[in-house]
Amino acid sequence: MTEPRYDVIAIGNAIVDVMAPASDELIEELQLNRGGMTLVDDVRARELYDAMGPAREISGGSAANTLAGLSALGAQCAFIGQVAQDQLGEVFAHDIHAVGIDFDTPPRAGAPSTARCLIFVTPDAQRTMNTFLGASQFLPADALNEEAIGGARVLYLEGYLWDPEEPRAAMRRAIETARDAGREVAFTLSEVFVIDRHGDDFRALIDDGLIDILFANHLELAALTGEDDMEAGIAAIKDKIPTLVVTRSADGAIATRNGERAEVAAEPIDEVVDTTGAGDLFAAGFLYGHVKGEPLETCLKRGAIAACEIISHYGARTEVDLKALMEKKLG
Repeated sequence: MTEPRYDVIAIGNAIVDVMAPASDELIEELQLNRGGMTLVDDVRARELYDAMGPAREISGGSAANTLAGLSALGAQCAFIGQVAQDQLGEVFAHDIHAVGIDFDTPPRAGAPSTARCLIFVTPDAQRTMNTFLGASQFLPADALNEEAIGGARVLYLEGYLWDPEEPRAAMRRAIETARDAGREVAFTLSEVFVIDRHGDDFRALIDDGLIDILFANHLELAALTGEDDMEAGIAAIKDKIPTLVVTRSADGAIATRNGERAEVAAEPIDEVVDTTGAGDLFAAGFLYGHVKGEPLETCLKRGAIAACEIISHYGARTEVDLKALMEKKLG
C-alpha cells in the first residue's frame, strides 16, 4: 500500500454558520427546538435570520469543523462537500482553504443557495441550531475525488449528510472506494433524529463490517442500540466495530478498540460559553491521535482537550494554537 497523501478526508455538509446570542424568551417565541438541531426550509431560514441579533458568520458544518481541528494540529486533510455559485459558497471555500484544507468540489450552479446554519446561543451556552441544507444536499457521486479518498488514511463521514438521497449515494460509493484501497472508514452519528430516520442503514453498515471507527454521544448510542443503559449499549456493538468512541458531555468519554477500553474525564473549564462544535472537535483530537498511532487513552485526552477549548468561546473553530495547547496539556 502506498503512503497516504492525507491523514483524513471527510465528506460533509458545506455550511456557513450564522451565530448570535439569544434569550430564552426568544427561543420560546420562535418555537425553536432548544438545544437541538432542526432542518428548516429557505423561508423559515430567512425568518429566523431576521429575528436574530448581531451575528457572526463563519464556515462550519460538522465534518468541516473536525477537519479544521485536525489541520490545526498538523494533520493533512481534504474535504468533499457541495456549495453553490454564490457569496456564501465563496466564503466557505475561502475559509476552508485558509486553514490548510484541500477542497476542490466544483460549486453548483443555480438554486438552492449554499447551506447555512442559524445558531441561537442562550446564556447557559446551549446552542439551538436551525439548518437550511441548500446546495449541500445535492452532492453527486461524480463529484467525488476518488483518488484522494483512496489516498487518505481515514475517510470520515458525517451522519447529517446521510439524510438526502444524492449525498447518501455518494457516501456509499466513497466507502467502497476507501475499502478497495484498504483505508479506514470513520462515521459520526451526528444527531438522534438522523438515527431515527436511518438507523437501519447505520446498523447494516456496522453489521457488514464497513465502519472502523464510530463516534456517538450517549444519547445517540441509546438510539442506535435500543439500550438506555450506556454500558449495555456499548456491550451491544463494541465487538462489531474496531474502534468505538462514546462521549458523555461533562462526564467525559469512553472508547473501546479491539478489546481494549479507556476512559477520560472532561477537561476542567472555568466557563462554558458555547457548546457548538464540541463533538466535532472531540473527533478531531481523537482522530489526530489515532492516525499518529497513539494509545487509546491519549486519543481520548486529545479529544477532551480540543472539545474543552471549543466550548470556551463562541463558534466551532479554535481561537488558540491547538497544537501548543495539546503539548502543554499532554506534556
